Amino acid sequence: MKASVILPTYNEAGNIVALVEEILRYFPPDVEPEILVVDDDSPDKTCDVASKAFDRDARVRVILRTEDRGLARSIRAGIERATGEFIIVMDTDFVHDPAEIPRMLHIARIYDIVSGSRFCAGGNMQDRTHYLASLAYNWMLRVLLRTQIQDNLGGYFVMKRAKLVSLPLNEIFHGYGEYFFRLLYFAQRRGLKIVEIPAIYRLRTYGASKSSFLSMFFSYSRAAILLRMRGKRLARQGNQTVR
Repeated sequence: MKASVILPTYNEAGNIVALVEEILRYFPPDVEPEILVVDDDSPDKTCDVASKAFDRDARVRVILRTEDRGLARSIRAGIERATGEFIIVMDTDFVHDPAEIPRMLHIARIYDIVSGSRFCAGGNMQDRTHYLASLAYNWMLRVLLRTQIQDNLGGYFVMKRAKLVSLPLNEIFHGYGEYFFRLLYFAQRRGLKIVEIPAIYRLRTYGASKSSFLSMFFSYSRAAILLRMRGKRLARQGNQTVR
């Protein structure tokens, strides 16, 4: 079995080498690893740092993107180039703990999507301010999208590649972190099996966050409202068909 880890990067030169090494250290011995560092032409030369460190390691591929940049687009680019049976997506700032990978891969043999959740029993986040803000926003998303998923913004997940590429990728992978609740939304509509397992999100080890709370609030809220409207429109069409 082979699993591809997609690492979207922007100004993560101080993290990327240590992160890839830790991921490889935690990979189960019976799973072949493929690490895809997808860099959005970082000013701090993340791409060059990763390329130099792993130029002789066939398990690591570094992809430089200079156009149509952004987090969700980078993940999409990684998915398109991945060759593993399973896809793992995680942040590159050490907030997502590589130690969770073996457990997530094991459960992914049964479920279509395994999501590392901060908000199901046993999950947590070391950044308390971020944790509380995300918890409150997730309550809103659950009401708006009518979902029982606890963590709609975590972004640390494992998914069977065949199931992932069967979803409408153009509708999902644009913008920033809102791609994740779009992914879950379309996966649920397709009837895919989703499970959340507890995960503890750690503090960033190096560099500064690229997130802006206000811009994220407005862009995420707009994306959620559009999904809700889409769901209502499809429901009306379904009722008309039944009649």
